Amino acid sequence: MSTIAASRRSSSSSSSATAKRPAIADGPGGPKATAAQAKKRVALGNITNVAARGGRASVGGSLGNVMAPTSSATKKRPSTDFMETIQKDVNPSMRAILIDWLVEVAEEYRLVPDTLYLTVNYIDRYLSGNEISRQRLQLLGVACMLIAAKYEEICAPQVEEFCYITDNTYFRDEVLDMEASVLNYLKFEMTAPTAKCFLRRFARAAQACDEDPALHLEFLANYIAELSLLEYSLLSYPPSLIAASAIFLARFILQPTKYPWNSTLAHYTQYKPSKLSECVKALHRLCSVGSGSNLPAIREKYSQHKYKFVAKKQCPPQIPTEFFRDTTC
Repeated sequence: MSTIAASRRSSSSSSSATAKRPAIADGPGGPKATAAQAKKRVALGNITNVAARGGRASVGGSLGNVMAPTSSATKKRPSTDFMETIQKDVNPSMRAILIDWLVEVAEEYRLVPDTLYLTVNYIDRYLSGNEISRQRLQLLGVACMLIAAKYEEICAPQVEEFCYITDNTYFRDEVLDMEASVLNYLKFEMTAPTAKCFLRRFARAAQACDEDPALHLEFLANYIAELSLLEYSLLSYPPSLIAASAIFLARFILQPTKYPWNSTLAHYTQYKPSKLSECVKALHRLCSVGSGSNLPAIREKYSQHKYKFVAKKQCPPQIPTEFFRDTTC
């Protein structure tokens, strides 16, 4: 697949950096991006080609009160079968390519993690009730990220920047029209519990009783949770379960011989190991794919020094069955 150069957004030419990105192909799969551009650019992959192929620790602060994740996480969730019942021209692989590209866009614009999670939430909720063509899937992605950025960011990118990031494939009015369509369909209900919301709090509970460096655990759990965004099949799990399973798996990867769960985590997440088993194993399979994945954005992101290279950590091939026994809590 051909590549295009992407430079970091900056007013100074001395601070720009380039990176290779998959090219956007002409034709029914999407627009074609030009190679020589001085400004920052990230290209979306060819979507059309996919169609062809111990004791409880005390935790202070806001976590002191027990959360109720199972009731909160069920609200404003997308359908779990919209690809089968609603969509005719897009499939899970196309969705994964779009999200992989949006991860790159979020990195290039230095957006906060919550913006990415909300973007995916808006995309899936919109796709749950609106059939869309593959040619407009990228348009939906940038419109949802525009909405999420306005909601979360102190200084959100302008509409013109989202047009530019797609090589001006879509006009400003098209992005605004799609933004209005999404907002109207979602009835302006922009607040939604995402895995990141729960992960932020669950990580505090884990760190209160963990001997591992706090940042390593937090970054590794964030990495695992972001990998879950790519998987359409994981929409069947509530965000709170994804977050708790990410903590479980991160603790296991850091200390494979130690029980990953305990009474503190069971108390603050309201999940016992037996309830996490299926989701943890699904996330474990994602982590085990390694560098063989053709969607590298998240792995490349968490292979950086600022994230402690957690994506390069070796994932044990199997999780002992006894780790899922509730007696450990």
